[in-house]
Amino acid sequence: MERLIKDSRAPRNTSLAVFKPAGIIRLEWEETDREWKNEWKELRKQGDLFASDKAPEILIPKLPYKFFYLFTDETNKQRRLMIEDWEIGALYWNCLRIANGNEAEALVKVKEKYENEFRQKDLHLFLGTTKQWHTRRSPNPFVIIGVFYPKKELQGSLF
Repeated sequence: MERLIKDSRAPRNTSLAVFKPAGIIRLEWEETDREWKNEWKELRKQGDLFASDKAPEILIPKLPYKFFYLFTDETNKQRRLMIEDWEIGALYWNCLRIANGNEAEALVKVKEKYENEFRQKDLHLFLGTTKQWHTRRSPNPFVIIGVFYPKKELQGSLF
């Protein structure tokens, strides 16, 4: 992780990487605004410039939580990165539907998947930077933009 952070600066300016955490500690979340900012709403009303019907784009519901992964890297240092992956948002909305609108129950279901199920997998994180934090030379400009979790392949015995 230290190498990725170092490489995010000049001359390499790495902004996209795959990272394998040494261990998962937990999934965390923070409540955030439940409504889109007015400037975002106005942008969506403009519609698609190239569309023939010029209808405004449908405003999708805003995710009311920010999600973070707390994990250890190869040096056993704890790291906390925000998850900006659409998949966790879709998972939250599906869990909320299954939980009949009970947010606390939905969050527990999301946590179960990201903590318990992914511990059984060969978890890798797709990391990316945002222009805002990359150009500011943030101490760690990376966020999680995706997760890759294939089955762990156990090597069979040679005997």
